[in-house]
Amino acid sequence: MPFEKIDAHHHLWRYSATEYPWMLAGMESIRRDFLIPELKAAMSEGGIDGVITVQARQTLIETEWLLDLAASHPFMLGVVGWIPLTELGVASHLERLAAQPKLKAVRHVLHDEADDFYMLRQDFNRGIALLKDFRLVYDLLIFERHLPQTVEFVDRHPNQVFVVDHIAKPRIKDGLLAPWKDRLADLAKRPNVYCKLSGMVTEADWARWTEAQLQPYLDIVLESFTPNRVMFGSDWPVQLVASSYGRWVQVVERATSALSISERQAIFARSARLAYRLE
Repeated sequence: MPFEKIDAHHHLWRYSATEYPWMLAGMESIRRDFLIPELKAAMSEGGIDGVITVQARQTLIETEWLLDLAASHPFMLGVVGWIPLTELGVASHLERLAAQPKLKAVRHVLHDEADDFYMLRQDFNRGIALLKDFRLVYDLLIFERHLPQTVEFVDRHPNQVFVVDHIAKPRIKDGLLAPWKDRLADLAKRPNVYCKLSGMVTEADWARWTEAQLQPYLDIVLESFTPNRVMFGSDWPVQLVASSYGRWVQVVERATSALSISERQAIFARSARLAYRLE
């Protein structure tokens, strides 16, 4: 039985080495432009109906560019943009950008901050506290080592919806489940937190990962959050260093094939629609 499929996490960019310094050795295949034509081809390959586009640079210019694209392309259902949450004048940015209906969420690249406790900073939390007034979600981009302080952070904002990107980046390459498993389960106890099945292949060995290696991580996410708070994401085009788009869709389809139709519908579309208030 066919059902709607939404990719809740992908990127677009016009490549330049200066603006994307995180594309390191081994990532040559994605050091090029990925724009609407490439996105349409990937969606066709994966049988995807709609997407949520996520920031890849921490600039207002990129957020505005993504919103302009989304306004012209109906299959772009929403944008997770970047806004300077620590600035005293952040409310003016939120008022201006949230007036565009396809801005659904905000993200900051927390895992690249030198301070592992950046999410507990007073100025950052002041900005986060404003998001609910604009009906905006916050996407959590963290490594597993950030999970304890992320629980503390989330508890400061019980009325804010959060979405964990890339299952909090466990050490899949090393085959380690602990302490990620228990820490993620603790975070999942908060009903205002969702989780994306995305970015997993790039945490594994890019050339040698297997579905069997990924399955325990998928199972833990589904057990911790339940399918009603789990959503499919690709992390395309970053994931191309380790997997084609179509292959990743098939991996998640197979990994969830024993679930009920309703549970699979939640993972592939309904959870994203609920969390991000998609129209």
